Amino acid sequence: MLSSILCLISFVVWVVSFVGIAATSPLFIWTNMSEFIDFISTNNQTLQYLAKGFMVIFSISFLILAFVLNEIVKEERKLLSKLAIAFAIMFACLSCLHYWAQITSVRWAIEEEVYNGLQHFIQSYPRSFSSSVNMFAWTVLLGFSNLLFYLAFRSGEIGRTVRTGFLTVAISCLIATFGFLTQIDIITFLCINIGLGLGFFLLTISIIKHFINVRS
Repeated sequence: MLSSILCLISFVVWVVSFVGIAATSPLFIWTNMSEFIDFISTNNQTLQYLAKGFMVIFSISFLILAFVLNEIVKEERKLLSKLAIAFAIMFACLSCLHYWAQITSVRWAIEEEVYNGLQHFIQSYPRSFSSSVNMFAWTVLLGFSNLLFYLAFRSGEIGRTVRTGFLTVAISCLIATFGFLTQIDIITFLCINIGLGLGFFLLTISIIKHFINVRS
């Protein structure tokens, strides 16, 4: 249950940080490296790093939650939950590496004004290698992990809202995959920020309620 709570808290902090960023900083649209440096130099980045830090916590918490959920899947469908864990492991590794690099190496390089080769590791640059890897984690890997957990549980085994949460996250992630590959940014934005967010709020709250009911 602790991992579910950490997932929920991480998303709440992310939402609060996102709202705070929108309220205190102008919208940044990538044009070139010089304008990016000017932007972060004139706008406080504390909320940015807070949100990225909690995405590391979320990724690890989701991986732990995946192992916990595997323990309550029926034996005949363990293969599906084990595949879900495999995707969760890959998701956590790539997501953690990406956000850890953002709050350490990228930040240090900017502070030391070492910009050579940095562009492809900056999250704000939508065509960067690092952003592409992170989107692969948050669309394909996270999507398939949740889809497999949805299939691993049958109706009545864990609660309808939990399964709905898994399905909502899976569909949001996989539609976002299409949006990212076709570069339809509005689809990617809505699915990742709204669909995925609502799905995980439903999923984590439902799982917390499930474990409370089991204990009582």
